[in-house]
Amino acid sequence: MGVTVLWSSSWILIRNGLDDEALAPITFAGLRYGLAATVLLIVVSTSRTRRAEIRSLDRRSTLRLMLLGVVFYTFTQGAQFIAIDNQPAATTSLVLSLTPLLVASVASRSLGELASPRQFVGGTLIVMGAALYFSGDLGATAIGLAAALVALGANVTGALLGRHVNRAQVISPLTVTTVSMTTGAVLLLAAGLAIDGPPSVTLRAWLIIGWLATVNTALAFTLWNLSLRRLSAIESSGINNTMLIQIALLAWVFLDEAPGTLGAVGIVTVSMGIFLTQLRSS
Repeated sequence: MGVTVLWSSSWILIRNGLDDEALAPITFAGLRYGLAATVLLIVVSTSRTRRAEIRSLDRRSTLRLMLLGVVFYTFTQGAQFIAIDNQPAATTSLVLSLTPLLVASVASRSLGELASPRQFVGGTLIVMGAALYFSGDLGATAIGLAAALVALGANVTGALLGRHVNRAQVISPLTVTTVSMTTGAVLLLAAGLAIDGPPSVTLRAWLIIGWLATVNTALAFTLWNLSLRRLSAIESSGINNTMLIQIALLAWVFLDEAPGTLGAVGIVTVSMGIFLTQLRSS
């Protein structure tokens, strides 16, 4: 749960970087994950065990980790930054709230993790609660909505791939995060430089990027991969969706965006849905 708190705070910092510091979304994402990958590579380089583990990865395992990086970092995070830049964060958050239902519908076939009726009800409540909370004018744009849908598809795929890679508990979470994030970050940085050219980054922007990279990314994603050793795909997606509540509260506190009556009802509904997604089949 602590990981999602860090990720939720990232949305506030990302908005500041995009609006106040005028950072281009793909470049911003590339700098964040590129710096985070650098931190992880430094940590790995100081551990003989982790270095040996990376060298021992076979071709199949390496390709799986690289594919996870492309899906979960290049596409999911890159598209999310573009969506946040082109429409209200609430709209993107609403689209991503569909993740648990989609994960539940796919996980039973691809991972053999059957969702209980309660978990399906929980996923439905999450979507209903999100719709209640964001029942006003969402301010969606064509570019923003398209990017959010790409992020949704990549997020679902990433959740399934991440669970598939981590549940075997063969590769350490640090190695999974380092290899996958480095792959995704390199592609993000290359795309950012190709589209936007060399960035102009202020000291304040570097402080934002530095915090996002070290704490909200390098540390948080390693802890998340550790949690995926025990959580099923739908359970991890349900926990991930607590960000809907956290982002709403953070926006209320830091951006003075009070949820209102429908918003409060939506938060309660989402909370009930998240609780139900955590109940395993009996």
